Amino acid sequence: YLLSKHPKIKILKLCAQKSIGKEINKFDKRIKKKFPLITDLNKTNWNEIDLVFLSLPNGQAQMLVKKLYYKFPNIKFIDLSADFRLENSNEYKKWYKIHHKAKKLISKSIYSVTELVKNKIRLYRIIGNPGCYPTSIQLALNPLFINKNIKLKNIIIDSKSGYSGAGKGFEKKFKHKNLYKSTYAYSTTKHRHMSELDQEFKKITNQKIEYTFNPYLIPTFRGILSSIYVEVKKGQSARSILSKLKQFHKKNKFIKILKLNSNLGTGNVINTNNCEISVCETRVKGRIIIFSAIDNLIKGAAGQAIQNMNILFNNDQATGLK
Repeated sequence: YLLSKHPKIKILKLCAQKSIGKEINKFDKRIKKKFPLITDLNKTNWNEIDLVFLSLPNGQAQMLVKKLYYKFPNIKFIDLSADFRLENSNEYKKWYKIHHKAKKLISKSIYSVTELVKNKIRLYRIIGNPGCYPTSIQLALNPLFINKNIKLKNIIIDSKSGYSGAGKGFEKKFKHKNLYKSTYAYSTTKHRHMSELDQEFKKITNQKIEYTFNPYLIPTFRGILSSIYVEVKKGQSARSILSKLKQFHKKNKFIKILKLNSNLGTGNVINTNNCEISVCETRVKGRIIIFSAIDNLIKGAAGQAIQNMNILFNNDQATGLK
């Protein structure tokens, strides 16, 4: 839907493994323009393609990129699966139980939470779009690691997501009672998105970060609210942490830093590419809570992919996302 409104692109092919021959607006009534019918990937003329968005099951995007990368050097790839999120193929195997089939291309890709690597994106043809939970967490936490404002232990991250984050088959995956009316904690010890956090935290600090991460499904369709509990270093306070986040994100138009101790929910970010962040004091000296809210389907997925595309092709980051 977002691409259908983007003024700088032309959609040449819509490919899928199912629904061949159907119109895309049968699946999304908001799309009013006429687009090509859904076709088989193998019928694509790759010479006319500049960019491929990949939204495939883990393990499949890497195969297609491997097939096309060297043969068609003008094509760029933005992958919304996990295939190019991890820089170590052994870690990919450990977390996703799949042998990576394009190991040599991992070094030619970049893991892109846009605001954190925006000056490097144009150097790569393969963009690994991050997971939704890690996007909300890193936009709030990574600047503080970079500036060494917080302690690297006793970090607690609770992230609550609408059930759309679980994908199309979530009803088979989550079989607990009252799915649409209850809150559900899952994957306490080993959620796959922890692999991204481990990688990026270590890259910044070069130390082991002691943190716990717990995701929840909540009875709403979309949106993520991450609650991040941290201990500040000596001489730091909630107010100084707020100042550091404002300074870091001052040129990032999609990041909104609220006033100290502001209440925060997902309401303002739904259907936007924005991330809202609030820094709050607690009753415990030296411990603060940072809240970070995004729309998991936009800033956590499709919107960030388009933001990355805009940078790749020298457009304003907000083109097609306003």
